[in-house]
Amino acid sequence: MDTVSVTPAANASSAGITGFLPFFAEGCDTLILGSFPSVKSRETAFYYGHPRNRFWATLAEYYSSPLPVTVEEKKALLAAHGIALWDVVTECEIKGSADASIRDYTVADVPAFIAAHGISRVFVNGKRALSILLAAHPDLAPVIKLLPSTSPANPRFDKKEWFDALDTFRPLPL
Repeated sequence: MDTVSVTPAANASSAGITGFLPFFAEGCDTLILGSFPSVKSRETAFYYGHPRNRFWATLAEYYSSPLPVTVEEKKALLAAHGIALWDVVTECEIKGSADASIRDYTVADVPAFIAAHGISRVFVNGKRALSILLAAHPDLAPVIKLLPSTSPANPRFDKKEWFDALDTFRPLPL
């Protein structure tokens, strides 16, 4: 997948880290974008790997499914409900898991992914992911929906916002 490079930040302090390839199964029409995999996610080699991240519990509750534990169970939940996952940042320098420390990054070519896979709605998991995405791809603003970050670091998380968005958000086709 092509990426859009962003000007590197001065004095970056650690070596660049590569994120994950997008998860996509045939028939996916929804894309959920995060910022960049956390340390725990990189250890588990799949999205939202921190045990206190609310992402999997939120989706499982919304779809009345068992909480997925293994990567294969997580992939099966996503595929069963037409959800693709990716991160806005494909490579960066980052301190720990803090989104605020993301520097010297490359932005995913989200418009090409949407077009190639027939995605009809896009959710963004958290404000940092949204700001990076819109800086690189401002034309996406009308067709995306910001949701509160599921990160355990977000004290303002509200699963009702996620449930309402999953119920109602249907943007116009790109």
